Amino acid sequence: MSLTLNKEQFINQNEVRWCPGCGDYAILSALQKTLPELDIPPEKNVFVSGIGCSGRLPYYLNTYGFHTIHGRATAVASGLKLARPDLTVWVITGDGDGLSIGANHLMHLLRRNINVNILLFNNQVYGLTKGQFSPTSQLGQITKTSPTGVNQAPVNPILFALGSGATFVARALDKDTAHLAKVLKAAQEHPGCSFVEIYQDCHVFNPGAFDAFATKATRGIHTLSLEVGEPLLFADKALSILNDNFIVSQDITSAAIHTADYLNAVRLSRLNFPDFPVPIGVFYQDHTAAEFSFTKHQAKGNLEQLLAGDYHWQR
Repeated sequence: MSLTLNKEQFINQNEVRWCPGCGDYAILSALQKTLPELDIPPEKNVFVSGIGCSGRLPYYLNTYGFHTIHGRATAVASGLKLARPDLTVWVITGDGDGLSIGANHLMHLLRRNINVNILLFNNQVYGLTKGQFSPTSQLGQITKTSPTGVNQAPVNPILFALGSGATFVARALDKDTAHLAKVLKAAQEHPGCSFVEIYQDCHVFNPGAFDAFATKATRGIHTLSLEVGEPLLFADKALSILNDNFIVSQDITSAAIHTADYLNAVRLSRLNFPDFPVPIGVFYQDHTAAEFSFTKHQAKGNLEQLLAGDYHWQR
């Protein structure tokens, strides 16, 4: 039976406190708009966050939530979903929390395909701890811990997720809330683990990092909307395939068709701006992958013997 839900039911009385101009405000608003459309009551949603500016988000939603420890939101979410498969579980993490100390947990959650939704806020800097470079900081980026510029290649979150065996991989922009809401809905509807990278502006420590392609004035020119079955077109240009790789072509009739298959998802994930447009939308989705299942078995035997095992010290 369809429920009658609205945005106000997902807003609580807590004062929202991020820095002025932070992209987290837009992501929170997109979630509060999208959650009623999923037809899942507030008490059946749980948001689990790690450490970072993004970790505050569960405080501002009228749902259940856990603010956990650094990098371990994915582990807590896994246990919660296995114990309560009836709940819709969301993981809120950042490029530092999820791809540094939490990268191992993130990888295993993705490969296990437990039915949770992972939202990774990527601002390419450590914001909460005041501006150190993060795993996704760009080459040459000046930060408090890289005064002469970052000298190592950044982690590619989309490629990381694909390589970890994710069955749903997408990207969205904080500044395009309508498209973000569409991606969030697709992620929740996926029967398995979903991973969504969200480019999110840190107005204090990495301002304007994505403005060249994320603002209303630049999106139509420098982003590529990924729609299954539709041609890969942007700004009156096309992405074509030549010698097994994407190229930019002026001939829009030669545009490749987006299929959301694995090989093309990997190709799309490796397109570097400004030589190529920035792909946004669903890169990859596997409808055939088996969702992780958990079956409870009735315990038999002596619990004390089970805990002690065959070999133990005796005084």
